[in-house]
Amino acid sequence: MRPFTLGDFDFALPPELIAQHPAAERSASRLLDGTGETPVDRVFRDLPSLLRAGDLLVFNDTQVVKARLFGEKPTGGKLELLVERVLGGSEVAAHMKVSKKPPVGTVLRMDGGFQATLLGRWPEADGPLFRLAFDVDPYLAMEQHGHVPLPPYITHADTAEDAQRYQTVFAKNPGAVAAPTAALHFDEPLLAELAARGVQRASVTLHVGAGTFQPVKTEDIARHRMHSEWYEVPPATQQAIADLRARGGRLVAVGTTTVRTLESWARSGQASGDTDIFITPGFAFRQVDLLVTNFHLPKSTLLMLVSAFAGHERMRALYRHAVEARYRFFSYGDAMLLARAS
Repeated sequence: MRPFTLGDFDFALPPELIAQHPAAERSASRLLDGTGETPVDRVFRDLPSLLRAGDLLVFNDTQVVKARLFGEKPTGGKLELLVERVLGGSEVAAHMKVSKKPPVGTVLRMDGGFQATLLGRWPEADGPLFRLAFDVDPYLAMEQHGHVPLPPYITHADTAEDAQRYQTVFAKNPGAVAAPTAALHFDEPLLAELAARGVQRASVTLHVGAGTFQPVKTEDIARHRMHSEWYEVPPATQQAIADLRARGGRLVAVGTTTVRTLESWARSGQASGDTDIFITPGFAFRQVDLLVTNFHLPKSTLLMLVSAFAGHERMRALYRHAVEARYRFFSYGDAMLLARAS
């Protein structure tokens, strides 16, 4: 296989196809069925008819937290924190947007009346994030005073609609700063129909970080340094997958974060921990047979992952079709169903 470069994952996307708001109903979004020779335009609620009794849907049950917090330095300079991870106790690791970085020991006054003391960098002394100590419980501070961390390509300020719709209906483990967007299309009636058809369900957790939007800046994609995220494959899900293999069913991953979790577990043997797995064409998949995913940014690591899964030329053809058919792209956009190429 020839080496792929960054330009192999570029495509022209009209800006008006970037979805700024979700579909009126979760399961009313469009679904591009890319499992056959010819792409088929469907509606997402058609998904049960494309699966079989005995298949296993695996979801990422992470919960998006209101991780965007605003405040000011003692000098009055405005700043913004994006909490990437709660480290334990009152400490967090966060991105900081500010005109001039304050020195270690600075006490920041945050909107809502709480304080955050800058302790240093994270995870190392020269790490990319900042380590801070809140004087209140971090989860409580985010819930009461935070804002939904909408992706950079969504241009409106967060609203009550975003607080509800930029969250899956089964989210239960708080810690993500970006939603597992392929799962946003599932609602309770659709989940009930899948269960009635004998499609089984299991969950993993991967706390999606802001690094999911990090651009690849090197033409040689092998030089890209992948961000790290925490994941867990619980014992019940491990057993469900073992049972699936015994009966010969198919594992259907909902979203790229689920793929990264399952393939990290398969590769490392560790059921929980941090992963910086970078999946590009040539990757040998061990777990996932089918993939439900949204449409991803040009030159993104997510587009590289789905190209590895379904085949690079296949993905280029499907994306051309999606643009021509005016599918809606990115987090609030439409979805596609893919089969593993090999």
